[in-house]
Amino acid sequence: MQAFFDSVADFLGPFLPFVEAALVLIGAWLLTKLLSWVIRRSADQIVQGVKKKRGVDDTQMLALKSPLASVRTVQRTRTIGQVLTVILKATIWIVATLWAIGIINANFLASLTVLSAAVGAGLGFGAQKIVGDVLNGLLMVVEDQIGVGDDVDMEHASGVVESVGVRVTQIRDVYGQLWFVRNGEIQRVGNNSQGWNRAIIDLAIPFDADRAKVQQTILEAAKELTEDPDWMLKLLEEPTIWGLQTLSAEAVIVRLVVKTTPGDRWGVERELRARIQDALKREEIDLPAMNTIVFDGPNGIQPRRATGIDDKQDQQRRTDAGEAPTA
Repeated sequence: MQAFFDSVADFLGPFLPFVEAALVLIGAWLLTKLLSWVIRRSADQIVQGVKKKRGVDDTQMLALKSPLASVRTVQRTRTIGQVLTVILKATIWIVATLWAIGIINANFLASLTVLSAAVGAGLGFGAQKIVGDVLNGLLMVVEDQIGVGDDVDMEHASGVVESVGVRVTQIRDVYGQLWFVRNGEIQRVGNNSQGWNRAIIDLAIPFDADRAKVQQTILEAAKELTEDPDWMLKLLEEPTIWGLQTLSAEAVIVRLVVKTTPGDRWGVERELRARIQDALKREEIDLPAMNTIVFDGPNGIQPRRATGIDDKQDQQRRTDAGEAPTA
């Protein structure tokens, strides 16, 4: 056998190092394919196991069956699988490339140590942001801050996470625009896909209206959602009224809240508004005009007068009283 290999080496002659380098690169390619397949298969088995345990075939249905646990397992598994694949591919190809160059030029690895000392400082300074991106991305995945499919607010961009890489996270916003956010630039993450959300409706009702009647009307309209097959699975508890949020001469602000499954609060809020409007019409309850009540507080609950006749009257009152007019 040794004689066979010696004859092949003699036949290839000076091309032998290049053939060996090519074999190393081919082996690296095969290894990346194998490890990627193993990671993907392992992630799929975990996902399928969770779905089978919950008796569903689709991830969206899984969210309805188990909104607080299983979905996070699926999302985190897929995210970690993506990150591990990228890291393994990068590591294998770097090692294989250096190995192949070392075969072609035996003195390369020895000179690489001297060369790295010369350019190490410059590369270290230039690559510190890249290193920060990678470390921050790994920590976000390990700490389960975000996952593929999560609805997040990262200050720089808000939307659904489509990919979590070792350096960049991709987010698709509500307009369909794809944002590429460097992991090192992410200072905070607001995740709407973990645990639960809360739908909040702040309703302005006339000051002289029967508040108890209005509250009962909107509460009954909200509770209709809990009996609707299309919405009941998205609600985690009965709607409740927290009471008055703000009191003014024009109106009082009543707050209605309900706990929802992750990512469903906006849809629930829109449906609640539609049903509340229909209920108020049936009871012939009129609401204040929007040019009179403006929500401008930190939570959208502070009423004030808008520009109009009332503002002119207020300015005249201040002038007559010797007060400084408002802007």
